[in-house]
Amino acid sequence: MERNHIRGTWQEDFSFSPAVVTRGGRTVWLAGHTGQRADDGRSLAGDFEAQTRQTFRNLEKTLTEAGASLADLVSMTVFLIDARYSRPMTDLRKEILKRDFPASAAITVAGFANPDMMIEIQAVAVVPEA
Repeated sequence: MERNHIRGTWQEDFSFSPAVVTRGGRTVWLAGHTGQRADDGRSLAGDFEAQTRQTFRNLEKTLTEAGASLADLVSMTVFLIDARYSRPMTDLRKEILKRDFPASAAITVAGFANPDMMIEIQAVAVVPEA
């Protein structure tokens, strides 16, 4: 599978690529993932950082089941309960994904299906064929 991250100029600071071009591979479409509960079941209500980290852990678990990893993400849409969380989400995403960021959008919403939710991420991954 071939992957090319279009770098842009200012986008790296916000941990996303303006475009990711792929050729070949298997596409994994990820439903919206959230993280309002920790792996041990405790509530993460009101803790944006903890919910964001848990959301990425949940994405990683699903990707692993699909034979992929966070490094295979090519696109993500991030839904936030408050626009003020955009920069904290960006910083956490940069820490978690490191480099070769997916194309991305961040959208502020009026609410989620569960009132404890503060973030939801929907994504697409492309995995090399075995």
